[in-house]
Amino acid sequence: MPTRTWEGMTIPSPGVYRLDQAHKRVGFLARHMMVSPVRGEFREASAQIVVADDPLASSVSATIHTASLTTHNPDRDVHLTSPDFLDVVRFPTMEYRSNGMTWKGADDPIFQWARLRNNKLNRRATVPEPARGPVRFVLHGHLTVRDVTRPVDLQVDFGGARRDPYGQDIFGFSASAEIEREDYGLLWNVTLESGGVLVGKTVHIEIAGEALRA
Repeated sequence: MPTRTWEGMTIPSPGVYRLDQAHKRVGFLARHMMVSPVRGEFREASAQIVVADDPLASSVSATIHTASLTTHNPDRDVHLTSPDFLDVVRFPTMEYRSNGMTWKGADDPIFQWARLRNNKLNRRATVPEPARGPVRFVLHGHLTVRDVTRPVDLQVDFGGARRDPYGQDIFGFSASAEIEREDYGLLWNVTLESGGVLVGKTVHIEIAGEALRA
């Protein structure tokens, strides 16, 4: 069976899954001049996801090819892949390895309110139950950039699991995290006369995709 039920939701059956290259985005966002966001992504990335019998014992291993970076600006891409930043000749890949997972639940508290029944003014009136929010997990692991390894927790929204029209077992997800690039030796910057720096030190990680049963 492609799916099973766990904690009242549909999740993928145990097995090995791989990131679907046709449905993925491994991206990032950083601040430029302290005022504007610049987004980029890595076009080449792979991941293996082992879904365990106990979903919280599942694991992820991912490899990102640094030379595949693009921000859709050739001059900026050359600089970001140079020794000032990722130094892709010496460090052709970044790696992520998980070491645990916790479940945060299906809804944030802000969306949890009681249904109103038997309204005194109109006994037939009810307030519809709010739609179920995203199912959230925290994936604990370590990210390696330029041979520097640091713990990084990914906030994961599980999108659902099913068998597609082509007979493939799939599930969808998105994930995010924040890292400090200087923790990985990415120190290059320029101090602005008006205050602040040219390139923000905090990098937001943005991941979305589908996984296919291997």
